[in-house]
Amino acid sequence: MSKPRTSLHNNLRNIVPSFLLSGLLTIGTIFIAGCSSPQPRPAEPEPETATPAEEVKAPTKEIRVKTQYPRQYTVKKGDTLWEISSMFLQDPWYWPEIWQKNQQVANPHLIFPGDVLTLIYVNGQPQMRVNEAEHRQIQQENGGRPVKKLSPSIRTSPLKASIPSIPGDAIRQFLTKPRVVTKEELDKAPYIVGSEDNHLISGDGDRVYVRGEIDKERVRFSVFRPGKALRDPDTNEILGYEAIHTGEIHITDYDDPASGDLTKTVREVLTGDRLLAEDRSKLENLYFPHIPDKEITARILELNEALAGVAQLQVVVINKGERDGIEIGHLLATFTNGDIIRDRHNKRSSKPVKLPNERSGLVMVFKTFDRVSYAITLESRRVIRNYDYLHTPKF
Repeated sequence: MSKPRTSLHNNLRNIVPSFLLSGLLTIGTIFIAGCSSPQPRPAEPEPETATPAEEVKAPTKEIRVKTQYPRQYTVKKGDTLWEISSMFLQDPWYWPEIWQKNQQVANPHLIFPGDVLTLIYVNGQPQMRVNEAEHRQIQQENGGRPVKKLSPSIRTSPLKASIPSIPGDAIRQFLTKPRVVTKEELDKAPYIVGSEDNHLISGDGDRVYVRGEIDKERVRFSVFRPGKALRDPDTNEILGYEAIHTGEIHITDYDDPASGDLTKTVREVLTGDRLLAEDRSKLENLYFPHIPDKEITARILELNEALAGVAQLQVVVINKGERDGIEIGHLLATFTNGDIIRDRHNKRSSKPVKLPNERSGLVMVFKTFDRVSYAITLESRRVIRNYDYLHTPKF
């Protein structure tokens, strides 16, 4: 029995010095750390910090955080990414650059009602941490039944459940109607030549007859009426024609003339109205606002359903399109066209004086054509008017 005791005694003799040495080193480290100079405190509200799992590259542009922003924000139904980003950032379009990579979220750009957002700093750069609320239920299209999220599995909620970038109701009708068409498209489009009862005006359910070259691979078309020409304010060149949506038609016979039944009419259908293939554009839940990488100068050539001017979340038509490098999501600053006045106090000259153009707001392009585009006003400092100027923002 003495042999085991001797072995235990020897083992303890070897372990104790090592343990004491390790403890002394630890105490020394703590002492040295305590003597280092304290770091200055950040301005209120004090941001949280985090150690990144991988190196975070500094953004190419400075991301300016607001001096006053919420320490945490719980996403609510009806919120938009633009509105939330405006709470934290002076330049809300940089929101894609501040979402922290989150392994629990399949797409870190998607946030949902109930998520908790916290602004933190990683390597000195602002990042947005997205924490999914515990026991949060996401309403999915599963027979109307809510589906409970189980952590820590990756969230696979449908895109419809996430909050949108911008209010969808403001632009929904413009994704398919009205449209902008060229003179060539007008000339080639089939047209309604008459109706079953020889009426000049037709409506939902009426049988009408169509002439022209019809794509026999299609049975459903949009019916539209040629609208006014869209002219460039600078050159007076016609950039396209508005296509005013009047309804839809289901073709039943492809003879000459072809036969079809009107459906989903939104206004009276007249002889001479044209047929176009249905526009398959859909409302995207996520638009990524971004500044053009080159200088763009444009003009507003049309205000939607407004005579004097538009404000926030209204739609304008601009005189630049895909051929000019315009992309969906492009942000453009709007500027009022300064008035031309007479300087009544200058006795030496009666030459008119052009007042400077003043910034009036910010728009985002959401639909593009070849030579024109549709944009929604995201910010409005003052009334935005027809023929106002647009430029690549400089901040």
